[in-house]
Amino acid sequence: MNRIATRLQRLRADQRKALIPFITSGDPALEATVPVLHALVAAGADLIELGIPFSDPMADGPVIQRSSQRALERGAGLGHALASVRGFRTQDDQTPIVLMGYLNPVEIHGLERFAQEAAEAGVDGVLLVDLPPEEAEDTRSALNRQGIDLISLAAPTTRDDRLQRMAESAQGYLYYVSFAGVTGGDKLSVEGLRERVAALRAASAVPVAVGFGVKDAASAKALSQFADGVVVGSALVEALADAASPKAAAAAAGAFLAPLRAALDHD
Repeated sequence: MNRIATRLQRLRADQRKALIPFITSGDPALEATVPVLHALVAAGADLIELGIPFSDPMADGPVIQRSSQRALERGAGLGHALASVRGFRTQDDQTPIVLMGYLNPVEIHGLERFAQEAAEAGVDGVLLVDLPPEEAEDTRSALNRQGIDLISLAAPTTRDDRLQRMAESAQGYLYYVSFAGVTGGDKLSVEGLRERVAALRAASAVPVAVGFGVKDAASAKALSQFADGVVVGSALVEALADAASPKAAAAAAGAFLAPLRAALDHD
């Protein structure tokens, strides 16, 4: 059992909801990533998604696109993400880390090499936004051989039959996108979402986390009423964007996330 399963089982036993923040590796500074990771844990993160900077993040909105571009201009990429996880693991061996990104950097690096280096760094899961589930078997096998989960991503546009197959074969947690579109949408509507997520939870072999459109404590709380976890990305990335130092970035990360943790834990 890896760190993801251990953490999510503990949350379920404690009847608590998972808080899963996303940040881009290398933004707002190369040296800020590890301090921000620790600050997020201190503020109540249960798992963390660490974005691998990519030049064409087609599923992401302008906030994360800009963060990726800034990180790439500083020289961040897959190597920096792996190094950041290694640095984080020197002080934290418990919090699950999921690398989130696109297939191209993994293919360039080499799948088997990526899986081995990710495991050695202390990565627990990988989510590749543009990897179709029908073409994922080789990637899943390579990651699983190293004890890493391949996290699945589902959306409102996913066909019911395909969604059923994804739910049955999901590993770690199933990330459900709250609306069709890119990250950082202006509004979060739970109309119809509750029923969709309930059906997915009933079919899924793993917990279901919902993301896209989470901007604050209120929106996180709204989703937590029917999801096993909540993912927050663009709003957090935007809150870190202007931090002038790694210390300031860590402080901003903690200040942003703490109210969401309090909202999820408040009955």
